[in-house]
Amino acid sequence: MTKRCVAANYPGHPPLRWTVRTFSIFHLGRMKELFKIAVVAFEAIAVMVLIVGTVLFIGRFVMPMFQGTDLREAYRDFREGFGRSLLLAVDLLIAADIILTAALDLSFESLGMLGLLVLIRTFLHFILELELTGHWPWQSSRKHGIRSEP
Repeated sequence: MTKRCVAANYPGHPPLRWTVRTFSIFHLGRMKELFKIAVVAFEAIAVMVLIVGTVLFIGRFVMPMFQGTDLREAYRDFREGFGRSLLLAVDLLIAADIILTAALDLSFESLGMLGLLVLIRTFLHFILELELTGHWPWQSSRKHGIRSEP
């Protein structure tokens, strides 16, 4: 939005003209609404990842029970697949928290809460990675003889 302003006429001087660009509060409100929608979308996707991952990997665990195959292998596959879906959901929730704090509610209190949430979720991510792969995320998988899948 552009506004044209004319300065007061001073005796002996021509009127001054300038253009002022204004940022409408309406645009800011629309941006906040878009960020709120993005946060809800990330959280909904995280919940869907958990639901689909749970159903999918429970199904993959139950199928070998009826086929009479090795349950240890099926359990290991279930744990690994479900753990991966948990890791993806945690990453999506961290992204939602960052958007929520940085774009919508930036204060020292909310920033501290974000730091605490990211710290807890990152710790959870590291523990899940250790449980699934047998080594810390920063350690090389070749060093431990683990083949990474493409």
